[in-house]
Amino acid sequence: MRSSPQAAIEYVATNQTYYLQQLVEFLRIPSVGTSPAHRADMARAAQWLASFMEHIGLHSIQLIPTDLHPVVYGVWGPDDPEAPTLLVYGHYDVQPADPEEQWHTPPFEPTIQDGNIYARGASDDKGQLLTHLIAAEAYLRTSGKLPVTLKFFIEGQEECGSAGLEDVIQQHRALLTCDAVAISDDGFWDATTPKITIGTRGLVYFEVEIQGPQHDLHSGIYGGAVHNPLQVAAEMIAQLHDAQGRVAIPGFYTRIQPLSPEERHEMERIPFDEERFLREEVGAPALWSGELGYSVRERITARPTLEIHGIRGGFVADGQKTVIPAKATIKLSMRLVPDQDPLEIAQLFEEHIRRIAPPTVRVSVRRLSYAYPALVDRRAPAIQAAVEAYRLGFGTAPVFLRSGGTLPVVADFIRILNVPVVMMGFGLPDDNLHAPNEKLSLAQFFGGIRTAIHFMACLARQSTSLGSG
Repeated sequence: MRSSPQAAIEYVATNQTYYLQQLVEFLRIPSVGTSPAHRADMARAAQWLASFMEHIGLHSIQLIPTDLHPVVYGVWGPDDPEAPTLLVYGHYDVQPADPEEQWHTPPFEPTIQDGNIYARGASDDKGQLLTHLIAAEAYLRTSGKLPVTLKFFIEGQEECGSAGLEDVIQQHRALLTCDAVAISDDGFWDATTPKITIGTRGLVYFEVEIQGPQHDLHSGIYGGAVHNPLQVAAEMIAQLHDAQGRVAIPGFYTRIQPLSPEERHEMERIPFDEERFLREEVGAPALWSGELGYSVRERITARPTLEIHGIRGGFVADGQKTVIPAKATIKLSMRLVPDQDPLEIAQLFEEHIRRIAPPTVRVSVRRLSYAYPALVDRRAPAIQAAVEAYRLGFGTAPVFLRSGGTLPVVADFIRILNVPVVMMGFGLPDDNLHAPNEKLSLAQFFGGIRTAIHFMACLARQSTSLGSG
């Protein structure tokens, strides 16, 4: 057997029909993790993965229990004790297909049209995680071994917020020991430009309850004497930002790692059309100036924010009812950047809310969730291995960008395992994630497999310097 990535790539090319069949079979399972009605389908998807791992030659396969759906774990190696260890993370749960009437084809009957496969989970994340499993099989079928020790950690509740996953990683820390983590749950910058995400924002989510009178009151009789909880909500919200668009919580900006000159240069050289962003993605009359002194791209990726998500209270049905509500509720979150600590920010927020709350109401603050921000050193050997793998797999070097979103598991891996996380996605911007007609380009799917094959080989070549990453 030839021990080379090229042999594995040729094997995949010869067996494209078979691998498409495996993708279709996996996508056909309606593994909607957020729905109790699909518990059996979730179990079936986990078992499908375990069987596929066994089929391709992995060992120590197990379903690690969680409070909801199990993590599927499998290993190959160590054949060479000097080889680096790569941990691949993915998730087998998918979003609900609603509204199904907007799908052009049935969401769980995968359909190939115009070079794309349409199905729920095609890009997020079943198709992308399969690229690594198929890469491993192709290597093993052609070489009999892998250039790395390979571990898979595939969860079933990412779409539910990965609740409890941090504890699972902590409890199985020895099992997950590795030199780098790869996550393919992302996408290209545009149709032809690969992207490596080097940062994700953290999050802290709150619910603030404002209690006024014991029950709803007639506004004609009590208006002017009672501080309306909805008015209090508006007054308090107005004190969460200053006139310059900055978050007004004292201490909020104390610990923020600024963009490095390297990051700023990378950001400035990648085209960003604000007019197209406004017209095609946002659809508002105009963009908000936001935090003064920072570009739109900086504000949506590398600066912290505070957003109001909902206000509940009073009468909202058709018609009219002159009532002073007894209670109002505000839902809000803050996106955080390195080096902000979500628990510290949570404390500062609670102190600020209690400071600005008037004595005419009782205010309670409930933290619903939190996640740490993450930032990966682009000079880490594992990241450089990914750069070379993209060049070989797609013929183009990737750009480096931070993401404005939150992926809690990235920070969990970095903090608990103390290794770099390589976020190398293969999806495209128009894959309709979480929306009807989700798709994955077959060219991206097979390009992703080639890149995953090269990544293992490149990582092995980088092994002597991985310890400094």
